[in-house]
Amino acid sequence: MEIKGGRKIMQAALMYGPNDIRVEEIDRPECPEGGFVLKVMAVGLCGSDIRNLTTDSKSGKYPHIYGHEITGIVDEVSPSCKEYNIGDRLYIYPADHCMQCEPCRTGHSEMCENLGNNLDRPGGFAQYYTVLPRQIARDVIYRIPDKISYDRASLGEPLSSVYACQENIDVGFGETIVIIGAGPIGCFHAKLAKLRGAKKVIMIEINDKRLETAKQFGVDHTINSLNEDPIQAVRELTDGKGADKVISANPSTQAQAQAIFMAKRTGIVVFFGGVAKGALTELDTNYIHYNGLWIYGHYGSNSMQVQKSFELAISDEFEAEKFITHVLPLSEINKGIALTKSGEAIKVVLHPNEF
Repeated sequence: MEIKGGRKIMQAALMYGPNDIRVEEIDRPECPEGGFVLKVMAVGLCGSDIRNLTTDSKSGKYPHIYGHEITGIVDEVSPSCKEYNIGDRLYIYPADHCMQCEPCRTGHSEMCENLGNNLDRPGGFAQYYTVLPRQIARDVIYRIPDKISYDRASLGEPLSSVYACQENIDVGFGETIVIIGAGPIGCFHAKLAKLRGAKKVIMIEINDKRLETAKQFGVDHTINSLNEDPIQAVRELTDGKGADKVISANPSTQAQAQAIFMAKRTGIVVFFGGVAKGALTELDTNYIHYNGLWIYGHYGSNSMQVQKSFELAISDEFEAEKFITHVLPLSEINKGIALTKSGEAIKVVLHPNEF
């Protein structure tokens, strides 16, 4: 922490508009009553962050600080906060659930009616981040073991939705899984599908560099949909039957429309990634009906899935470091965005307190 003219200041990446991200000095946040201030040691650059940073995501309400895959060390604690101490190493999940509404009580806390959405306030693309008493009370904070890096722990958040998706559709032993989109989330899906016992994982993507990279995560077959018909290719790889489960993990209406034709009869198709606001996907509902397909929209993870995905992320079994291809200081956030969009990076992690 730096003090200038009696002010506590910090560095933060402020978004002033689409593609206008500037790392500047601003006032360090005050410690909230009943909460604490976290010194951010590592924060992942998420695909949703990139989408938000490159579009008018705040409808003109700028500047804003994004960043929600947050890990760090407690730097200051309110006297009324008894749960945490200075020096504690923590991972902060960005949404907190009330655990009292009907969705929460029926195991769907990802649809909490009283969700504490921490994405609308200043996030983790900064040297310091405030943790509110509501977050403490709702138990969305996890201690990072001493032997685990902050980088690895930061993967708990992006992995949580992938973990929840595959648990919900019960990806299992001997199955054939198609994943459309070889970005960080698609690679997480490939690795997790193999850990859950999938026999064959087929990855579809338009970027050859990403397809090559995905092979290290257990992908058995790759298809570049710019060079060949992905539906026909999947059919050929499955003896004409189609896959048990198809996960469309990219923001493409075309991919969603094609996905249903890649599934076997009575198979499952998941629309994992959202598409652009206002975009509509045209689906052949007769094909869905007569082939007995199940179509799922996946979003978020319940409280137990959040915990289990964090435990998996920090386990040796998941090999988290393989996914983190670039670690950059916060000042190079724009470079991180470019690396991710080009396909050169799988996962970029930023270090706000390194220069």
